[in-house]
Amino acid sequence: MSVPVVLVAGLHATARAAVVDRLLREHPGGLAIHHDLREIAGGLVTRTVRTADTVLEQAAVRLEHGCVTCTVREDLVPQLLRYARQAELVVVDLWDCVEPRSVAEALAHPEWNGDIRLTGVLTAVDAELMPTDICRGERLTEVGKPGAVADERYLAEVLAHQIEYATALVVPDTLPAPLPPAGDDDLRLCREILGHLAPMTPVTMPGEPLPPLTGPALCPHELAARVDPATAQLPCQAHTPAVDTVVWRRTAPLHPARFFDAMDVLATESVRSRGRFWLANRPDRMLAWDAVAGIVTVEDVGPWLAALPDPAWETVPPARRLAASLDWSSDHGDRVQHLVLTGPGLDPHQIYALLDSCLLGPGEPATGMDDPFADILDLNTTG
Repeated sequence: MSVPVVLVAGLHATARAAVVDRLLREHPGGLAIHHDLREIAGGLVTRTVRTADTVLEQAAVRLEHGCVTCTVREDLVPQLLRYARQAELVVVDLWDCVEPRSVAEALAHPEWNGDIRLTGVLTAVDAELMPTDICRGERLTEVGKPGAVADERYLAEVLAHQIEYATALVVPDTLPAPLPPAGDDDLRLCREILGHLAPMTPVTMPGEPLPPLTGPALCPHELAARVDPATAQLPCQAHTPAVDTVVWRRTAPLHPARFFDAMDVLATESVRSRGRFWLANRPDRMLAWDAVAGIVTVEDVGPWLAALPDPAWETVPPARRLAASLDWSSDHGDRVQHLVLTGPGLDPHQIYALLDSCLLGPGEPATGMDDPFADILDLNTTG
């Protein structure tokens, strides 16, 4: 019988530790494995294995290359297999900057499915820190939390990905008790923001029970489909006292120059935005939009299904075909403009007007136009 493994991610170390401690208390016979990556740039990590009240092992581990991938491959997996027959539950306490997806996919390798099974991905957030951190534009290296020698990721970017990939979100008891009125406000705002960023993900607030974590193995492909641009479960339009989410969906193509000019406004007006879109001069390519705290990433993520020959559809995962069918129109197939923006005080009518003005007008040619995206898109993509 395989041992259940739960990943606990989160930039906020105190909140993450509180969740790990709670899991160990509620699951006697469980243990936690943590890799301290503070010295990873030099190829050194410190591994700690503990129960709820005892440190079983602490060791310095020298890696061939100083990166999270090497840590997982060279040390975490062997430790999980080592303890698989000794523990009733293994909690992987991920270092601050680690995004859980790469670890989850590594653990789902069929070679060791008989020994370990991933049953949950929790992200712990500090109610007081999260609303500020999701707006911060610093790189991880600037705040002393890099995950590799040349880690170029941004703090808010990592936090957003940790929240959106999780199967459950946990806001632990990190505020002082009895809770002052300001603490109540922090909790309310935190839950409100989480409800916009990941509305379909269960949230455990202080005093509430955690979700079951010893069931069947999670499927890494299904976890990935929830966040990949072509199949992502994007939030719906919503308005709450402090936060708005605005959804813009159209089928007509975007003019590349006009949309490029609108990017800064979209990124700075919102805190978090993501989605998929297409440009008039690149009708066969799905482009992904990912922005947080004013930092925008645009990338080519492959062809639209409408651009593929019919036999190629058989090679496409079911989730991708389902997403395409939901977006399908007689004029453009599955090509769609689907952008979701979240932030305080967003005016949907202003956003619609701005984005609608970027669409190709009736009779406007789709060729021979300037393309400022050419410098940031690598379109030498096969597939």
